[in-house]
Formats: sequence, structure tokens, C-alpha cells
Amino acid sequence: MADPSSTQFTPRVSTADTDRVSIRTWIAVLSGVLGGFMAVLNIMITNASLKDIQGAMSATLEEGSWISTSFLAAEIVIIPLSGWLCQVLSLRRYIIGTTIAFLLLSVLTAFAWDIYSMIVIRALSGLAGGALIPVSFSIILTMLPASKQTIGLAIWSLTATQAPSLGPTLGGWITESFGWEYIFYLQLIPGTVMILGLWYGLPRDRMRLSLLKDGDWLGIFLMAVGLAALTIVLEEGNRKDWFESALIVRGTIIGIVATSLFVIVELNHRQPIINLRLLSQRNFGTANLVNIIFGMGLFGSIYLVPLYFAQIQDYNSFQIGTVIMWTGFPQIILLPLVIKLMEIIDPRKLVAFGIAVFGASYFMNVFITHDSAYDQFMWANIVRAIGQPFIMVCLSVVATTGLDKDHAGSASGLFNGMRSLGGAIGIAALSTFVARRQHFHSNHVMQNLSSYDPETVDKIALLLQHFLDFTGDPDLARTQALASLRYTARQETLVMAYSDAFFILGCAFALTIPIIFFMVPAELPAKKSSGD
Repeated sequence: MADPSSTQFTPRVSTADTDRVSIRTWIAVLSGVLGGFMAVLNIMITNASLKDIQGAMSATLEEGSWISTSFLAAEIVIIPLSGWLCQVLSLRRYIIGTTIAFLLLSVLTAFAWDIYSMIVIRALSGLAGGALIPVSFSIILTMLPASKQTIGLAIWSLTATQAPSLGPTLGGWITESFGWEYIFYLQLIPGTVMILGLWYGLPRDRMRLSLLKDGDWLGIFLMAVGLAALTIVLEEGNRKDWFESALIVRGTIIGIVATSLFVIVELNHRQPIINLRLLSQRNFGTANLVNIIFGMGLFGSIYLVPLYFAQIQDYNSFQIGTVIMWTGFPQIILLPLVIKLMEIIDPRKLVAFGIAVFGASYFMNVFITHDSAYDQFMWANIVRAIGQPFIMVCLSVVATTGLDKDHAGSASGLFNGMRSLGGAIGIAALSTFVARRQHFHSNHVMQNLSSYDPETVDKIALLLQHFLDFTGDPDLARTQALASLRYTARQETLVMAYSDAFFILGCAFALTIPIIFFMVPAELPAKKSSGD
């Protein structure tokens, strides 16, 4: 018998799957996917307008950072819980209820009266909006037959990746044209469409309130405390100089202890809130490991590229968005091709191809200079966009191969939660890495900026003459010349630090490729013939 982990791929056909999908079901699926898109878009457009919100609230940079941190912490907590809450309240009630809450909280955010009310409202929005991402994934796994899940997962993957591409552009344009409040009103139209679609498309199920009696309440508490603490540590660590801050030290201890106890409780509970044993399944466990690394790269690039353009090129949020949006458009064209290729090529090979292309895009950014701008990053973003659907779509298919529909809630929570957690880890690691590498390069450059160095002397002389022509004051001109030289040196060392960060990301993706082939080939359902 052939080794199931072999790279040789022969699609295994499931002839039993001859289910047809009604228009009503597709409306439910597309409405759920729209919810996932709204949730991710909400994060991205808010981040793009963060400076304007801070100014309106008279908030400090540290206070403003909690607008994003509170939302992300709440989102990461609710994602794993969503599967169980769907069982308790029914899928229909839960997703429609959370969508309504999300819309109301979005509007309320625009009326926040101070920074503290804004932080609280954003945390509540994270609890509501975070549920939309895994539930939309669950709808695909539970309502679509295996023969149609590939299409459903492809649509879901596309919307999950389009939102980060469109968010900064849309957020920047709305903020500059109408004001930051309108980014929160934006959710009302698609949200209303989503509610109507879900109301029509989802079947009516009974609530199972009896599950509350035997609920894994200790597990829920430990998970909420542990994930929230770790998210706060990752989001705020670099700003607070990591373990120099008492908050970060306490948060790390609480997060590690609570998360460790949560794992112990879940593995020993009769009805765990999250079925962690799913991670022991070969495909699902390996796919989640790859998903964490992909989350680090996906959200890491969304973090690095805007920061580079803001610090080096002085782009505003709208200009930054025009660069990032190139990671979205090619995916729309490639999606049908990816679905078609999965019928004839081992999906693991397609994931490996996507990872290789995605990683190559980072190596394209390694050679940036202080003059690198829109044109140079556009091509790297297009290459990144080519790799992304191969990862998102094919990895989702391979991860869910052989999973029982009864485990869809836990699987969805884990799969989406791992990617979000990977994103939080990636952003925290990259922000620290860039700061440390900039300091390293700065020390090296400053050592070479000596009054005995002929090149430095010539540069100062040119700057001195330039400022002297404007000011006529030799002392002032010399002060300005030295300040200009220090600024130029700082910009150059920042560019070097960003280059190092892109190199590290490229290497991480290159090292991920062998891991993919620990998974077994996905079983692809047969396409029904026209006579079925």
C-alpha cells in the first residue's frame, strides 16, 4: 500500500456525494461570508484612521493604542467560543444577534464621548464582530456538501484577504473626505443586507440551553483570561519596552498560567468548550501550524508596509492604501484557477507553491532604499497576491479533510483563532525586531560619522552651505546641518531595519514548505456529471 504522506497525488472520488445546494443555502453562505468580510474590514479601516481618532479624543499615543488592542483582545477570546455559543443559542439566533449587536456598537463608537468610552465600546465590538469570522466558516462546513465546500471556502478566503487590502484605502478616503465617524457608519448597509440574507437562508433550530448547565465554565474563564492577557502583552509589549513594564510582566505570567491550566482542563473535561484533540489529527494539526506562520506573514506585511511608507515616505493613510490594494485585485482573477487546479493537483503542492511565492515577495523587498516607493512595492504586492489564494483556499481544504461536521464549531474556532494569534505574534515580533535592528544599524552608522572621515566632512560642508544660503547665520546653519545629517542617518538605518525584517519573513516562509508535506493528500469529491 502506498504511503499516504507520499507526494504522489491521485484524487480519490466520493461517489456518494450527489447533494444539490439550493439558492436559499447559497444566500446563507454568502451572507455569512459578508459578515467575516465586515469584521476584518472594521479592524483595518479603524487602524487607518487611528491618528484622527486620537486627535479627536485628545488621547495620547499610548491611550490610542488601546482602541485597537481592546478590539483584538476581545476578538481572539470570542473566536474559539463561537462554536459552543452556536450550539447553545442556535446558529441562526447567534449570528443574527451578534450582527445586530455589531452594527449598533459600530454606530455607538462614532458617538464615543472620551477615549475610555471608545476603548470599552471597541472591546464590546470585538466580542460581537469577532464571532462573525469563525461562524461564517462554520456555515460553509455544516451547510454545504463536500462537493461544494471548496467553492465556499474559496469565496470565504477571498473576502478574508480582500478586507485587509481595501481597508486602509477606504478608511483613509472616508476619513479625509467626511471624517473618522463615517468609517463606523459604513457597516450599516452591508450589515443590513447580511441580516436579511441570514434571516431568509438559515434554518430555524432550537436553542439548547441545557448545555449551559453542564457548560465548561472553568475552561471558558481560563481561556478568556489567558488569551486576553497574552494578546495585550503582544500588542503593548514593544510600546512598553517589554519586561521593563510591570504590566507586561504580570500579563505574561497570567497569560501563561491561565492558558496552561485551560489546556489541562480541556483535555480532561467530558464536554470541553474547545476540542483541542482535533489538533492531534494529522492534517488539521499541521495545517494550524502553517496557519500560524501564514498569519504572522499576512498581518506582518500589513503592519510593515504601511509603517515603512508612513515613516520613510511620509504617505498619508489613503496613499498607503493605494499601495496595499495591489494585494487584493489579482486574487479575484486567480480564484477560479485555484479551484480548477485543485481537481488535478495535490492541494498540498498548491499550498507549497503559494508559500514559496508569498515568501519570494518578501525577498523582493529586501533590496529597498530610501527612494523605494509605490512602484517598487507594487510588484512585490502583486507577487504576494498571487501566492495568497493558493495558501488560504488550499490550506482550508486540506485542514478540513475528514473532519466530522459535529466538530465544525471547534475546528472553525481553532483554525481562525490560530491565524489571528499568529498575526498578533508576528506584529509584536516584527515591531520589536525593527526597533532593535534600527538601533543596531544606528550604532554602526554613527561610529562611521566622524569628523575625521572625509566623506562625512564633505557632506557637512554641503549641508552647511545649503542652510547658510537660507539663514545667513553660521551657528544656526551648522546646527541645522548636523540635525539634517542625523535625520538622514536615522532614515537610512530604518530602511536597513525594514530590509532585515522582510528577509526574516522570507526565510520563515521558505522553512515552512517542508512542514506542508507532513499532511496527507486531501480527498476531493467528484464533480457530478450533468446527468446526475
